[in-house]
Order: sequence, then structure tokens, then C-alpha cells
Amino acid sequence: MLQRYICLIFALLVQLSVQASETQTQISLTLDDFHQAASDANQQQYFDLLSDKAVFIGTDATERWDKNTFKAFAKPYFDKGQGWTYKPRNRHLTLSSSGQVAWFDELLDSQSYGECRGTGVLELTEKGWKISQYHLTIPVPNGLAKDVVKQIKQQQLLISK
Repeated sequence: MLQRYICLIFALLVQLSVQASETQTQISLTLDDFHQAASDANQQQYFDLLSDKAVFIGTDATERWDKNTFKAFAKPYFDKGQGWTYKPRNRHLTLSSSGQVAWFDELLDSQSYGECRGTGVLELTEKGWKISQYHLTIPVPNGLAKDVVKQIKQQQLLISK
């Protein structure tokens, strides 16, 4: 009898592991599709991958856009067939205990900006995984941080004059 319970528990653990792996694959595909749609300037697909309450946070301190504001910003670029290409690598995914929310971080390679980092949150909806927050940053090496901060402060002074 004990042996049967052990076998059932083991089978359940294997099934949960397979489901978790499939979920992580679905999340990765959503993020990959997001990056590909941006590169292809496919506005419909790109914004369909964002939840209705999505927020996109860009590299500039002024760039915190809800979905509609971000869509308005991106539209002129996409209308001209100009997207942006970020090639993801070194992605880490974490799934909530409920299995309904995931957060991630990934390094990205960009021809324009070099190494970048994307972080964010996805939610499982009736239409699949949707990105609810995406935050794009440019990682600054610690050895350059003080110089970069100094340049930012100088620019802020010029703007405020």
C-alpha cells in the first residue's frame, strides 16, 4: 500500500514538473514573439501581447507609458516599417505559486544600444500569457556609474535653465 502511494506521489511530481516546463516554454515564446513583432514593426501582434493594463518603462526617466500612450508613441515608427530589434539571451523566469503570474529578467543585444536588460511581469489570461509590465534598461558597469550620473546631472541642469 505504501509503495502505491509513493508511486502516485512520484507520478504527480513528474506531471507537475512537466506542466511547469510547458508553462515556462509558453512564457518564453510570448516574450520571443514580443521581440520579433517589434523587430518586424508588427504593431498589431506587438500590442496584442500586452495586457490591457500594461505599462512599458523605457530607458529615459520620462518614459513610463500605459498601453495606449505607448501605442501612440510607437505608431509612427511601425507605420513606416521601423521597429526595434533586441535579441534576448540569458533569460530567467519565475512563476508564482498560483501559476497565474510570472516575472522575468533577460539580457538583450541591440545594434543601437548594445547590451540592455529587460525585466517585467506577465499574467495568464483567457487569451494566454500577456505582458503587464516591461522595463527596458541599459546596464551601466559600476566603474562607469559615477561618470554617467555626473553626465545625467549636467544634462538635467541644462534642461532646467
